[in-house]
Amino acid sequence: MEYYELHPENPQLRYINKAVYVLKKGGIIIYPTDTVYGIGCDIFNKSALERVQSIKNNPDIKLLSFICHSFKDISNYAKISDSAYRLMKYLLPGPYTFILPAAKQVPKKLWTKRKTVGIRIPNYKVALKLVEELGNPIISTSTTRSNGEILFDPNEIRSIFNSQVDLMLASGNLSGIPSSVIDLSDDEPVVIRKGAGDVSLFV
Repeated sequence: MEYYELHPENPQLRYINKAVYVLKKGGIIIYPTDTVYGIGCDIFNKSALERVQSIKNNPDIKLLSFICHSFKDISNYAKISDSAYRLMKYLLPGPYTFILPAAKQVPKKLWTKRKTVGIRIPNYKVALKLVEELGNPIISTSTTRSNGEILFDPNEIRSIFNSQVDLMLASGNLSGIPSSVIDLSDDEPVVIRKGAGDVSLFV
């Protein structure tokens, strides 16, 4: 596994571009967000998606969440009502995953049975620059032990996933608290998971 340490506020573009090269060739990377380290791949690469499922030790796991760069980007992959847009505009970028109706462009492998997907715009320059340079979203599924415990120390993550992923971008220890998940697919918002993001608006 290639391993590069990036500055969280001014990430080195040469390392971002190395990760983008890996993603475009169907590789798997680990990268930092504003909450936890994510395991990622290009959402349009079927074999890469299957590799991520294998790494998570669950071939049936639904890889629902992915990182977008901007609201313009989100509109390509999800259907957003006016009320959902206002809420998301207020809270993003930030530590939230919003469940929205999937647009046709999103691979069916990422849909739930309800035809929804999870969208993130993290408040973290490394992740945002990564998807900006790639030109489309990447999967966002947390780095965990086999028992589901979230890993936040890059050195520990590196030792565990060294033979399973192709490249890691590190930016020090992260909070280890996952994003809050808010379902905006129906008329009323529903808090699915209380995490790093403040959910007081929804309760």
